[in-house]
Amino acid sequence: MTKSVLVTGGAHRLGALLCKTFAENGWMVWCHYQNSQAAAQALCKTLGESGYQAQAIGANLSEDPELRQMMKEISDQSGPLTCLINNASSFEPDQGDSVLRDTLEQQLCVNLIAPLTLSSLMAEFSSQEPSVGVRSIVHVLDQKVLNLNPDYFSYTISKLALERSVALQAQALAPDIRVNGVAPGLIFISGPQSQVNFEKSSRTNLLKQPINPVKVAEACIFLAENTAITGMTLAVDNGQHLVPVSRDVMFSSKDD
Repeated sequence: MTKSVLVTGGAHRLGALLCKTFAENGWMVWCHYQNSQAAAQALCKTLGESGYQAQAIGANLSEDPELRQMMKEISDQSGPLTCLINNASSFEPDQGDSVLRDTLEQQLCVNLIAPLTLSSLMAEFSSQEPSVGVRSIVHVLDQKVLNLNPDYFSYTISKLALERSVALQAQALAPDIRVNGVAPGLIFISGPQSQVNFEKSSRTNLLKQPINPVKVAEACIFLAENTAITGMTLAVDNGQHLVPVSRDVMFSSKDD
């Protein structure tokens, strides 16, 4: 049976790389988009022209009925998912002394509630075909959950909660579904960063070199396919989480 994976936020950046990497490793890829339909479809078209299986699928992560419909469509077309990669993320700046309810709720919805809802739906649809074998969920986190600083406060809170859910979900969904997390370091220009700032900040880690995003995608493949691992969060960050900073790394490196 063909292995199938849903990558949320799959049209751009790490999501697009995850779609490409899984497809090249023999997976049927469902590339989720919310506002980037054209980019998602273009990516899937390119992958298809290279002989890989990829299909774009849309859903608003804030709307539970749309999440259910997306999972049903996937199940109807290719069977229950083998793997779910919760990659979509909302990354908006705020501080702990000026939290706005709307900002907090929006980031909690995308970064925490949607991944947990999709995980629950995966378990529900997977139970309809219990003989297929152990499936897996991978939450894409952030090294910030292992190396706290107060910048991007609501984002960090939401990712911390998702990281704590890894072990709880691994217990709750066993033995049919494994749950793990990947915590990348800085791999793309983020927020208001300039290219100069990114070049400096990307080396703020133990290995003093930029993190290759491909290695993050490969770590997700590893966790999706290694049936002996569950309830773990893997930092893929060149040791960035072991270099304490008082502010987000982009603010720790000044432009020339």
